[in-house]
Amino acid sequence: MSQDTVMDLRKFVVPEIIIGIDARLLIHRYLTHFNSKRPMIVTDLGVKNQPWFLELEVLIQSNTESIVVFDDITPNPRDYEAMMGAEIFLSHDCDLLIAIGGGSPIDCAKCISIVSTNGGHVLNYEGVDEIKLPGPPLICIPSTAGTSADISQFAIIQDSQESVKRAIISKKVVPDLALIDPVPLMTMDKYLTACTGMDALTHAIEAFVSNAHSPLTDVHALEAISLIYNNIEKATEDNRSLATMYQMLLGSLQAGLAFSNASLGAVHAMAHSLGGLLDLPHGECNSILLEHVIALNYKAEVERYKSIARQMDIQTQELTEDNILEKILEKIRFIRDRLNIPSSIKVASLTSEIIDQLVVNAQNDPCMATNPRILSPKELKSIYEQILRV
Repeated sequence: MSQDTVMDLRKFVVPEIIIGIDARLLIHRYLTHFNSKRPMIVTDLGVKNQPWFLELEVLIQSNTESIVVFDDITPNPRDYEAMMGAEIFLSHDCDLLIAIGGGSPIDCAKCISIVSTNGGHVLNYEGVDEIKLPGPPLICIPSTAGTSADISQFAIIQDSQESVKRAIISKKVVPDLALIDPVPLMTMDKYLTACTGMDALTHAIEAFVSNAHSPLTDVHALEAISLIYNNIEKATEDNRSLATMYQMLLGSLQAGLAFSNASLGAVHAMAHSLGGLLDLPHGECNSILLEHVIALNYKAEVERYKSIARQMDIQTQELTEDNILEKILEKIRFIRDRLNIPSSIKVASLTSEIIDQLVVNAQNDPCMATNPRILSPKELKSIYEQILRV
């Protein structure tokens, strides 16, 4: 890499972050800080019944005049869910948003924030820096170590008419505060822990080889790869510890700092396409796609992939470039197998037309713009054909 490339202009955006055991319980201080009287909690039904959530709800209620809870959110949040949430937010004269949960509630809360201030339809704000006015204060309390939506400048929402995931990218959707606490992670089931962890690993790898990377994002991406690689299996064990989940949170956070500012690549573009058209779980899609995209990208960024290999305990000194690639792919397959994530996805009524549409949607996804090389429609189609089965 030339010195001129290193010194290219780059932007680095980050919210206020508090991380540690019981960080979520500091919420009352920030309700006072923002002078909030009527906050809206945005969550989902899976989170809503957890004991730690109920404790948090009581704490919020005791420090405000009234609260509204909006939990009508699906795993791949739809545009109409965000519009419904915005209508409820405005009709109840709410003054602050508290997103509690994984990426779905947090992304939906971001979209509610956009519409509640700017009006119109949420899909009008697709793209980069299309939002004119900042939204109401947004506080995020993540319950997974994967999406990093709690610190990123991305909001992903599904276009329900076209069955396509749309990306809204703006510093105006960066939350005001992230209270990052390992306690909620202890209630995640093993498979969700595995898939969200692999999502975070994918964030870190894609950010490190992104054509928009910088020295600021590189340090976070590499640290995230090491943290997640060394802790993800332990995080899915029956006797997992709070310390292990804290390490996973750190890894997810570091990956989020990297990808929020360097963007992502073809893995996420293809996963967004799968999630939008076929309503598939995002983390699982990333887990399955990752090795295939690395195999195609490797020659474009060999030295960067060597650095990634070293973070995964691969001794690269005596290996050829081809050997290093194979070792990376072996590691990813090994981790995925250990986590009981399949190598393919079963799709009922799979047709060539569906695969062709997946290719088109992936090509149009903004994450594809920062992939280290341009992937042809033929290459994308080949990957989809390998991972999808009837």
